[in-house]
Formats: sequence, structure tokens, C-alpha cells
Amino acid sequence: MEYDVIIIGAGPAGISASLYTVRANKRTLVLYEDLSSLEKTHKIENYYGFENGIDGRDLYKTGIKQAKNLSVDVKKEEVIKIEMNMDNVNDKDNNYRFTVTTSNYAYKSKVVILATGNKKNKPKITGIEKFEGKGVSYCAICDGFFYRNKDVAVIGSGDYAISETNDLINVVKDVTILTNGEKSPDFRADNVKIETRGIKEIRGNDKVEEVELEDGTKIKTDGVFVAQGVAGSTDFAKKLGALTNKDKIVVNEKMETNIDGLFACGDCTGGLLQVSKAVYEGAIAGLEAIRKC
Repeated sequence: MEYDVIIIGAGPAGISASLYTVRANKRTLVLYEDLSSLEKTHKIENYYGFENGIDGRDLYKTGIKQAKNLSVDVKKEEVIKIEMNMDNVNDKDNNYRFTVTTSNYAYKSKVVILATGNKKNKPKITGIEKFEGKGVSYCAICDGFFYRNKDVAVIGSGDYAISETNDLINVVKDVTILTNGEKSPDFRADNVKIETRGIKEIRGNDKVEEVELEDGTKIKTDGVFVAQGVAGSTDFAKKLGALTNKDKIVVNEKMETNIDGLFACGDCTGGLLQVSKAVYEGAIAGLEAIRKC
């Protein structure tokens, strides 16, 4: 299926962007899976137009209904991969620059807007921060090359972890999927093992050397790829080669990243983490996306 604009995230930033693109007659798809931070907010009292405040969950659901009423396609599907269609980047007659793959389908789009908020999927495992950049990675397609013919581990159990594993299996020697106590995924490959026991610690000297499980079992590994939960905007941005700074996506005043046709807005760009800022940036991203279609 083909769209002019695909927006990842159904919070204030993503929905705000969709309201502008759809009213400009741009075929617009909003994809979301994870809970919005709004759904965890009991009451918002500092947003314009609500004299008695509003429950965050109500604001979130109302936004989605508003987009649907304007004929935005809104689908609850987990996005596991965004890829650039390099053959189409400079082809004016076939300018679907991106393929967005979910658990169910693959969609093509001229423009992608990242608006999933500021997700924190880093598991609380001893040693994970110590070895970031020294064997702990958050991007298989970015760093898999450095582990050619080596043993690696992937932390996670969902579709995102499987997608990362698929990016590794033809490069590395062996992959161990560490579900960290979660249910084993339905996935099989000759060089993939699955371990469901909990993780105690990531260990090594100058770099990652092993993962110790809660029962004391030690798994030798040269690298650990973190793919817990659902991928967020910064994860996708890094994989596409967009600039980031301390897990925030770098954008200009038009909400453009350094990748042509890729925009970001809301909490994932940092700064003031407020609904008003997300709505504003979503509006800018939507208006600028229209010009790219």
C-alpha cells in the first residue's frame, strides 16, 4: 500500500501532523503500537482550552478519533523497520522514498514523520551502560558488520528483537536471543538459540565478554544488541542514518532531519516535554511534509 505521508506515533505530535497533511489531500497513515505517555497522565491542567483540565487518556483518544473523522488511516500495528528505497530517492516519477514494515504489512511512503515520543526501552541490567559502545549496541544494521563471524546476543522477545536478529544472522556466527524472563518467541534459524532465563549482568574487561544469567549460567558473547519492547523514533532515526544527540533526534526549524523526507517532532526531539510543544512541532512537520510530497 502506498501513502504520501506515514506518521509513526499517535500522540499529540503525530496526530497534529496528520490533521494538516490529510486536509491538504495527502494520503496519510498513522501507525502506533505502544502506549502514549498521555495514557499515564491522570490530569493535564496547563493545556489551552480546558477550564477544568483534561484526563490524559481522554485527550489521547479524542485526538485519534479526530484524525479518523478527517479520514486519516490510523492503524494499531507495531513498526519494526523503516528502510529507504535508494532507487527511488532521485526518481521524480517514483518518489516513494521509504518502506515502513510492520508486524502485518509493508507500506511505501514519500515522507515519514517520527513522533513516538521519548521511549526508554533500556533494560535495567547491570553493566549495560558501562559497555555501551564497547560491545553493547542498539542498532543491528548499524553495528552488525563489526561482529562478522562472531557470537552475539540480542536482548528482547518481540517482533523488534526478531527483526534485529534477522539483520544479524547472515553476518555473525551465532545469535543468542535473551528474552530476560519473557516468553520465547516463535522463531527458528540454524544459528539462533533462545534463552528465556533472566539476565543478571553483562560482564567483561575493556569490552563485552559474557552475559551472566540469574542462575549463574555464563554465556560467552562478543556483543549484545538491545531490542527490548517496541522500537522508538530514535531507534529508527539511527538506523536510517539521521543525526541524534543523547538519544534525541536532531532537527532544524522545519522539523527536518538530515535525511531527505524524514521528519521528527514531539518529545523525541528533546526540549520542553509538554503537549503544547508536541502539537506545535507536529503542525510544523505536517506543513513541511506537504511540500515534500
